[in-house]
Amino acid sequence: MTSTLTVDTAGVPAAPTSETEARPFALIRHSLILAGRSILKIKRSPEQLIDVTLQPIIFTVLFVYLFGGAISGSQHGYLQFVLPALMVQTVLFASLSIGVNLNTDIQKGVFDRFRSLPIPRSAPLVGAVLGDIVRFLTSIVVLLAFGYAIGFRIGTDPFRALLACLLVLAFALSLSWVAVLIGMLVKEPGTVQGVGFLLMFPLTFGSSTFVPVDTLPGWLQAWVKVNPVTHLVEASRGLMVGGDIAWPVTQSLLWTIGITVVFAPLAVRAYRRRT
Repeated sequence: MTSTLTVDTAGVPAAPTSETEARPFALIRHSLILAGRSILKIKRSPEQLIDVTLQPIIFTVLFVYLFGGAISGSQHGYLQFVLPALMVQTVLFASLSIGVNLNTDIQKGVFDRFRSLPIPRSAPLVGAVLGDIVRFLTSIVVLLAFGYAIGFRIGTDPFRALLACLLVLAFALSLSWVAVLIGMLVKEPGTVQGVGFLLMFPLTFGSSTFVPVDTLPGWLQAWVKVNPVTHLVEASRGLMVGGDIAWPVTQSLLWTIGITVVFAPLAVRAYRRRT
Protein backbone atom coordinates (compact mmCIF):
# COMPACT_ATOMS: atom_id res chain seq x y z
CA MET A 1 0.00 0.00 0.00
CA THR A 2 1.25 3.44 -0.81
CA SER A 3 0.32 6.79 0.62
CA THR A 4 0.70 10.33 -0.61
CA LEU A 5 2.38 12.93 1.59
CA THR A 6 0.72 16.34 1.38
CA VAL A 7 2.71 19.41 2.43
CA ASP A 8 1.00 22.64 3.38
CA THR A 9 2.87 25.49 1.66
CA ALA A 10 0.57 28.31 2.73
CA GLY A 11 3.19 29.92 4.97
CA VAL A 12 6.20 29.42 2.68
CA PRO A 13 7.38 32.53 0.79
CA ALA A 14 7.15 32.27 -2.96
CA ALA A 15 10.34 31.98 -4.95
CA PRO A 16 11.59 35.09 -6.76
CA THR A 17 9.94 35.61 -10.12
CA SER A 18 10.04 38.27 -12.80
CA GLU A 19 6.58 39.32 -11.64
CA THR A 20 7.90 39.79 -8.10
CA GLU A 21 10.69 42.01 -9.35
CA ALA A 22 8.29 44.03 -11.51
CA ARG A 23 6.06 45.12 -8.65
CA PRO A 24 5.92 48.91 -8.29
CA PHE A 25 8.44 50.32 -5.86
CA ALA A 26 9.69 46.82 -4.97
CA LEU A 27 13.30 47.76 -5.65
CA ILE A 28 13.09 50.91 -3.54
CA ARG A 29 11.32 49.18 -0.66
CA HIS A 30 13.66 46.21 -0.48
CA SER A 31 16.73 48.39 -0.98
CA LEU A 32 15.75 50.53 1.99
CA ILE A 33 15.21 47.42 4.11
CA LEU A 34 18.66 46.11 3.17
CA ALA A 35 20.15 49.56 3.80
CA GLY A 36 18.74 49.20 7.32
CA ARG A 37 20.65 45.91 7.56
CA SER A 38 23.89 47.74 6.77
CA ILE A 39 23.11 50.38 9.40
CA LEU A 40 22.32 47.65 11.94
CA LYS A 41 25.73 46.09 11.26
CA ILE A 42 27.36 49.43 12.09
CA LYS A 43 25.32 49.69 15.28
CA ARG A 44 26.47 46.25 16.40
CA SER A 45 30.09 46.86 15.34
CA PRO A 46 30.76 50.60 15.84
CA GLU A 47 34.47 50.04 15.20
CA GLN A 48 33.52 50.14 11.51
CA LEU A 49 33.33 53.93 11.93
CA ILE A 50 36.91 54.31 13.17
CA ASP A 51 38.21 55.42 9.79
CA VAL A 52 35.52 58.07 9.27
CA THR A 53 35.92 59.44 12.80
CA LEU A 54 39.70 59.50 13.17
CA GLN A 55 40.72 60.25 9.59
CA PRO A 56 39.04 63.70 9.43
CA ILE A 57 40.73 64.75 12.66
CA ILE A 58 44.14 63.44 11.59
CA PHE A 59 43.96 65.15 8.20
CA THR A 60 42.86 68.44 9.77
CA VAL A 61 45.65 68.47 12.34
CA LEU A 62 48.22 67.38 9.76
CA PHE A 63 47.46 69.95 7.10
CA VAL A 64 46.46 72.90 9.27
CA TYR A 65 49.16 72.76 11.92
CA LEU A 66 51.96 71.14 9.93
CA PHE A 67 51.55 72.84 6.55
CA GLY A 68 49.17 75.74 7.20
CA GLY A 69 51.76 78.26 8.31
CA ALA A 70 54.12 77.43 5.46
CA ILE A 71 51.44 77.47 2.75
CA SER A 72 49.40 80.53 3.69
CA GLY A 73 51.31 82.16 6.54
CA SER A 74 48.33 81.82 8.88
CA GLN A 75 47.04 78.60 10.36
CA HIS A 76 43.61 80.10 11.02
CA GLY A 77 43.38 81.48 7.49
CA TYR A 78 44.42 78.16 6.04
CA LEU A 79 41.84 76.38 8.22
CA GLN A 80 39.11 78.46 6.59
CA PHE A 81 40.51 77.58 3.18
CA VAL A 82 41.18 73.88 3.62
CA LEU A 83 38.42 72.54 5.87
CA PRO A 84 35.66 72.50 3.19
CA ALA A 85 38.13 70.69 0.92
CA LEU A 86 39.00 68.20 3.65
CA MET A 87 35.29 67.45 3.96
CA VAL A 88 35.34 66.47 0.29
CA GLN A 89 38.51 64.40 0.63
CA THR A 90 37.51 62.41 3.71
CA VAL A 91 34.05 61.56 2.39
CA LEU A 92 35.43 60.47 -0.99
CA PHE A 93 38.00 58.23 0.68
CA ALA A 94 35.19 56.77 2.80
CA SER A 95 33.32 55.82 -0.40
CA LEU A 96 36.00 53.23 -1.20
CA SER A 97 35.04 50.92 1.64
CA ILE A 98 31.84 49.70 -0.01
CA GLY A 99 33.82 48.01 -2.79
CA VAL A 100 35.94 46.16 -0.23
CA ASN A 101 32.91 45.16 1.86
CA LEU A 102 30.90 43.87 -1.09
CA ASN A 103 33.86 41.90 -2.42
CA THR A 104 34.26 40.30 1.01
CA ASP A 105 30.53 39.50 1.30
CA ILE A 106 30.51 37.84 -2.11
CA GLN A 107 33.46 35.65 -1.15
CA LYS A 108 31.65 34.63 2.05
CA GLY A 109 28.51 33.69 0.14
CA VAL A 110 26.28 36.40 1.65
CA PHE A 111 24.84 37.36 -1.73
CA ASP A 112 24.07 33.71 -2.53
CA ARG A 113 21.57 33.86 0.35
CA PHE A 114 20.05 37.06 -1.01
CA ARG A 115 19.41 35.32 -4.34
CA SER A 116 17.07 32.86 -2.58
CA LEU A 117 14.85 35.68 -1.32
CA PRO A 118 11.81 37.04 -3.22
CA ILE A 119 13.42 40.44 -3.79
CA PRO A 120 14.70 42.29 -6.88
CA ARG A 121 18.14 41.06 -7.85
CA SER A 122 19.75 44.50 -7.50
CA ALA A 123 18.20 45.36 -4.12
CA PRO A 124 21.17 44.14 -1.98
CA LEU A 125 23.55 46.23 -4.07
CA VAL A 126 21.46 49.42 -3.94
CA GLY A 127 20.82 48.86 -0.23
CA ALA A 128 24.54 48.59 0.47
CA VAL A 129 25.19 51.90 -1.32
CA LEU A 130 22.40 53.66 0.57
CA GLY A 131 23.62 52.22 3.87
CA ASP A 132 26.95 53.98 3.42
CA ILE A 133 25.20 57.32 3.92
CA VAL A 134 25.68 56.82 7.67
CA ARG A 135 29.44 56.62 7.21
CA PHE A 136 29.50 59.75 5.06
CA LEU A 137 27.37 61.73 7.50
CA THR A 138 29.54 60.62 10.41
CA SER A 139 32.66 61.84 8.62
CA ILE A 140 31.09 65.23 7.85
CA VAL A 141 29.77 65.75 11.39
CA VAL A 142 33.09 64.81 13.01
CA LEU A 143 35.07 67.07 10.69
CA LEU A 144 32.82 70.10 11.16
CA ALA A 145 32.65 69.62 14.93
CA PHE A 146 36.43 69.35 15.24
CA GLY A 147 36.96 72.24 12.84
CA TYR A 148 34.60 74.43 14.83
CA ALA A 149 36.43 73.50 18.05
CA ILE A 150 39.77 74.71 16.64
CA GLY A 151 38.45 77.92 15.12
CA PHE A 152 36.68 77.25 11.81
CA ARG A 153 33.64 79.45 11.20
CA ILE A 154 31.04 79.36 8.43
CA GLY A 155 31.33 82.55 6.40
CA THR A 156 27.97 82.32 4.64
CA ASP A 157 24.91 80.93 6.42
CA PRO A 158 23.75 77.55 7.80
CA PHE A 159 21.52 76.89 4.78
CA ARG A 160 24.39 77.18 2.29
CA ALA A 161 26.64 75.12 4.54
CA LEU A 162 23.97 72.41 4.58
CA LEU A 163 23.80 72.55 0.79
CA ALA A 164 27.57 72.03 0.67
CA CYS A 165 27.26 68.92 2.84
CA LEU A 166 24.42 67.53 0.70
CA LEU A 167 26.38 68.20 -2.48
CA VAL A 168 29.41 66.33 -1.14
CA LEU A 169 27.16 63.51 0.04
CA ALA A 170 25.53 63.18 -3.39
CA PHE A 171 28.89 63.12 -5.16
CA ALA A 172 30.21 60.48 -2.74
CA LEU A 173 27.19 58.28 -3.45
CA SER A 174 27.86 58.55 -7.17
CA LEU A 175 31.51 57.65 -6.62
CA SER A 176 30.41 54.67 -4.54
CA TRP A 177 29.21 53.06 -7.77
CA VAL A 178 32.76 53.26 -9.09
CA ALA A 179 33.97 51.48 -5.95
CA VAL A 180 31.22 48.88 -6.37
CA LEU A 181 32.28 48.24 -9.96
CA ILE A 182 35.89 47.75 -8.88
CA GLY A 183 34.72 45.41 -6.12
CA MET A 184 32.80 43.32 -8.64
CA LEU A 185 35.64 43.11 -11.17
CA VAL A 186 38.61 42.15 -8.97
CA LYS A 187 38.98 38.97 -6.95
CA GLU A 188 40.50 40.06 -3.64
CA PRO A 189 39.38 42.76 -1.14
CA GLY A 190 42.96 44.02 -0.83
CA THR A 191 43.11 44.60 -4.57
CA VAL A 192 39.91 46.66 -4.40
CA GLN A 193 41.50 48.97 -1.86
CA GLY A 194 44.72 49.26 -3.83
CA VAL A 195 42.97 50.12 -7.09
CA GLY A 196 40.69 52.54 -5.26
CA PHE A 197 43.57 54.47 -3.74
CA LEU A 198 45.33 54.65 -7.11
CA LEU A 199 42.19 56.27 -8.47
CA MET A 200 41.52 58.54 -5.50
CA PHE A 201 44.95 60.09 -4.98
CA PRO A 202 45.18 61.92 -8.34
CA LEU A 203 41.57 63.02 -7.96
CA THR A 204 41.90 64.49 -4.47
CA PHE A 205 45.51 65.67 -4.41
CA GLY A 206 45.53 66.75 -8.07
CA SER A 207 42.91 69.41 -7.37
CA SER A 208 42.50 72.72 -5.57
CA THR A 209 42.07 70.90 -2.26
CA PHE A 210 45.22 72.21 -0.57
CA VAL A 211 46.50 75.08 -2.71
CA PRO A 212 44.99 77.62 -5.15
CA VAL A 213 45.02 76.50 -8.77
CA ASP A 214 47.05 79.51 -9.98
CA THR A 215 50.03 78.46 -7.84
CA LEU A 216 50.46 75.23 -9.80
CA PRO A 217 52.56 74.74 -12.96
CA GLY A 218 50.70 75.05 -16.25
CA TRP A 219 50.69 71.36 -17.16
CA LEU A 220 49.18 70.49 -13.78
CA GLN A 221 46.62 73.29 -13.98
CA ALA A 222 45.26 71.70 -17.17
CA TRP A 223 44.41 68.52 -15.21
CA VAL A 224 43.18 70.34 -12.11
CA LYS A 225 40.72 72.46 -14.10
CA VAL A 226 38.98 69.40 -15.59
CA ASN A 227 39.14 67.35 -12.39
CA PRO A 228 35.60 66.88 -11.00
CA VAL A 229 36.94 67.03 -7.45
CA THR A 230 38.20 70.57 -8.12
CA HIS A 231 34.68 71.69 -8.99
CA LEU A 232 33.31 69.98 -5.88
CA VAL A 233 35.95 71.56 -3.66
CA GLU A 234 35.31 75.02 -5.10
CA ALA A 235 31.56 74.57 -4.71
CA SER A 236 31.91 73.48 -1.08
CA ARG A 237 34.34 76.29 -0.32
CA GLY A 238 32.07 78.88 -1.90
CA LEU A 239 28.99 77.61 -0.07
CA MET A 240 30.72 77.48 3.32
CA VAL A 241 33.13 80.44 3.41
CA GLY A 242 32.02 82.57 0.47
CA GLY A 243 32.88 82.97 -3.19
CA ASP A 244 31.55 82.10 -6.62
CA ILE A 245 29.25 79.09 -6.50
CA ALA A 246 27.12 79.09 -9.67
CA TRP A 247 29.57 77.39 -12.03
CA PRO A 248 31.24 75.03 -9.50
CA VAL A 249 27.87 73.84 -8.16
CA THR A 250 26.54 73.30 -11.70
CA GLN A 251 29.64 71.34 -12.70
CA SER A 252 29.51 69.25 -9.53
CA LEU A 253 25.87 68.34 -10.12
CA LEU A 254 26.58 67.42 -13.74
CA TRP A 255 29.52 65.24 -12.72
CA THR A 256 27.41 63.59 -10.01
CA ILE A 257 24.65 62.74 -12.47
CA GLY A 258 27.10 61.66 -15.17
CA ILE A 259 29.09 59.33 -12.90
CA THR A 260 25.90 57.75 -11.57
CA VAL A 261 24.36 57.28 -15.02
CA VAL A 262 27.53 55.64 -16.36
CA PHE A 263 28.80 53.58 -13.45
CA ALA A 264 25.61 52.47 -11.66
CA PRO A 265 24.42 50.33 -14.62
CA LEU A 266 27.95 49.00 -15.15
CA ALA A 267 28.21 48.08 -11.46
CA VAL A 268 24.81 46.36 -11.47
CA ARG A 269 25.71 44.45 -14.61
CA ALA A 270 29.03 43.31 -13.13
CA TYR A 271 27.22 42.34 -9.93
CA ARG A 272 24.70 40.19 -11.82
CA ARG A 273 27.51 38.43 -13.65
CA ARG A 274 29.48 37.83 -10.47
CA THR A 275 26.55 36.55 -8.43
